[in-house]
Amino acid sequence: MGIVRVSGRGLAGLIWALCRRTLKAREATYTAFLDKDGVAIDHGLAIFFAAPHSFTGEDVLELQGHGGPVVLQLLLARCLEAAAQAAADGAPHLASLRLAMPGEFSERAYLNDKIDLAQAEAIADLIDASTEAAARSASRSLSGAFSQEIHRLRDALVHLRVQIEATLDFPEEEIDFLHQTNAAGQLLRLQQTLNTVMQKARQGALLREGIKVVIAGQPNAGKSSLLNALAGAELAIVTPVAGTTRDRVQQTIQIEGVPLHVIDTAGLRDSDDEVEKIGIARAWDAIAHADAVLFLHDLTRQNAPQYIAADADIIRAISKKLPQHVVVIEVWNKADAAAPSALASGLLLSAKTGLGLDKLRHELLAVAGWQSATEGMYMARERHVSALRRVHAHLASAQSYLALQAQALDLLAEELRLAQNALNDITGEFTSDDLLGIIFSSFCIGK
Repeated sequence: MGIVRVSGRGLAGLIWALCRRTLKAREATYTAFLDKDGVAIDHGLAIFFAAPHSFTGEDVLELQGHGGPVVLQLLLARCLEAAAQAAADGAPHLASLRLAMPGEFSERAYLNDKIDLAQAEAIADLIDASTEAAARSASRSLSGAFSQEIHRLRDALVHLRVQIEATLDFPEEEIDFLHQTNAAGQLLRLQQTLNTVMQKARQGALLREGIKVVIAGQPNAGKSSLLNALAGAELAIVTPVAGTTRDRVQQTIQIEGVPLHVIDTAGLRDSDDEVEKIGIARAWDAIAHADAVLFLHDLTRQNAPQYIAADADIIRAISKKLPQHVVVIEVWNKADAAAPSALASGLLLSAKTGLGLDKLRHELLAVAGWQSATEGMYMARERHVSALRRVHAHLASAQSYLALQAQALDLLAEELRLAQNALNDITGEFTSDDLLGIIFSSFCIGK
């Protein structure tokens, strides 16, 4: 099935031109979709949603046909043609009708106050969800679960702001007033609630974005074998020849619903081979942009001084390229072929037999900051998490100014105002047109 959707005002003339009949609001009608000569292009369901009771808040017409690409193109063309067609008074039925831009239906729903910005983003997240957990969380965000949390935070913040602002009008009573209203207790509860929301939002952002995990190490340590083992498929070529992998091979895997973008890289070593040198340069670039690095050691070479020295040099080089918050997990591979010595500190596994893979998966989830999914989890984006961090910083500053009492009451009020503005950025109460353009341009056509 395919759907052609029209949103705007005054669709009655267009409906008549397409269907030769009127439609009852919110009632599916089986009918023919007609060309300019009255010949049926297709047969299907026509549904009219009268404003404001529609997704966009405008009049909406949906034509649900059989879904073939040629038929849908004909139907789209017919809609544009019928819109330009002259009515009885000589004026076009709908002169301004045009093809929708990406995300324009959702944008109109937002601009007409049918949904807020966080819910609009959840539509795209639901479509793009790569795991069941992500889809369920996006659905909860679309239903308003995340927005409700933000609104509750904002309402409590506004209540405290009103009380603080009131004391500025009665400076001789401000100290007693702050005590009477328990401003400190209100601010503390705000911070505690914010911490809970931030934790959920970080988990939601993780469900959406996942983390980038780079497998690094010397040639023939088993990096490609580990990628294949984690993915459960033969994605990378594996041979006993050192340097087989000369470019990045990436695969997204799921662990408890969390997407992990795992990247296999060329073995790190000095090389005179021009092609291999390019692959090694790309490996270092992937490492520099990783969220976590799996550094793979070869257990069968654990007592080879030259190999151990080269591993140590690589680890030092990696530590210089990575930010401090990026974790390097050291893994000793080929546990099926050799027993560990005192040098082999880290996770032991065998990419060949699967020994230790479950432990590695749990370690990756821990590094990502994942906690077991709860039924009430909602989807969030890095933009939301960043806004909540700003709220957290402003509330921390507000707490320090509150401790100064009358000496910094105006600064306290300003920090609370800035915290409220950061919350408003999430749901879109005050959002720049540039940001809206960026958000909705990433949507599908027709959403």
